[in-house]
Amino acid sequence: MANMNATENDVWNFLFVELADPRTNDWFLMKSPVPIFSIVGLYLYFVLSWGPRYMRDRKPFKLEKTLIVYNFIQVLLSAWMVYEGCVAWRNYNWRCQPVDHSFAPQAVREARGVYVYYLAKISELLDTVFFVLRKNERQVTFLHVYHHSVMPLISWGTTKYYPGGHGTFIGWINSFVHIVMYTYYFLSAFGPKVQKYLWWKSHITTLQMVQFCMVFIHQTQLLYTDCGYPRWTVCFTLPNAIFFYYLFNDFYQKSYKKKQQAVTDAANAKNAAAAIAAATDNNNNFTAKNLNGVPISATGDLKEAKKSL
Repeated sequence: MANMNATENDVWNFLFVELADPRTNDWFLMKSPVPIFSIVGLYLYFVLSWGPRYMRDRKPFKLEKTLIVYNFIQVLLSAWMVYEGCVAWRNYNWRCQPVDHSFAPQAVREARGVYVYYLAKISELLDTVFFVLRKNERQVTFLHVYHHSVMPLISWGTTKYYPGGHGTFIGWINSFVHIVMYTYYFLSAFGPKVQKYLWWKSHITTLQMVQFCMVFIHQTQLLYTDCGYPRWTVCFTLPNAIFFYYLFNDFYQKSYKKKQQAVTDAANAKNAAAAIAAATDNNNNFTAKNLNGVPISATGDLKEAKKSL
């Protein structure tokens, strides 16, 4: 038994201490995978089970001010991460960039940026919590829950083992998209008086799909370029990029394309009905006339008709 415990401890130390980046290993929520898996587990339990049951017989929370503050913070946080990414890219190799595991100031700064991105993914779990509290069940889709569940786990692994290098491109472009997305949510939280001017909601989904295409292309370079960044990471990033693209494209088709087609079909049907009605009115208003232009009643006296001739 003692030998078994010793072996388990050795495996644990190897996986979560020896392989870990020494700069980030002791940071908050980084020492062990237990906290992040617990957070995601509680998140799933709340949004899929306990939360809906709790809200079943209750009125939805409005949360207008909460959403305004929350989304504004997310915009600022995403903007900061985009800025940090731009700073890091002064010496960035777009084809393949290794991770600098040293304690050099710039290397530590990059690791800190990756860590903040990880914390941001945890904070974004509140998106779904707010949906549940506001009883917006239609927005708690498989796409939404899967995306919000997977990203904190992937971000934890990146921060734990490879906080920097080639993979930072994913965090940078995702943060850029989130600036646009959370700006929309921030403005939308002000209500109908502002929402009527927000015409670009569907373009956010398009931007997200472009993001996954760029991530896919960028990550495939690891397959034929060796710079020391682990190639095995593409086993996660490439399938995930494809799967996310499929999910977002499916959402786009169902949410926007089909609605646009329905609106077009309704307009065509309305125009066709109007045309038929106009033609019917013209037929009903038709009056026969003789050669002299005098109207002849269809039910009039035949003699009068002959006289008019």
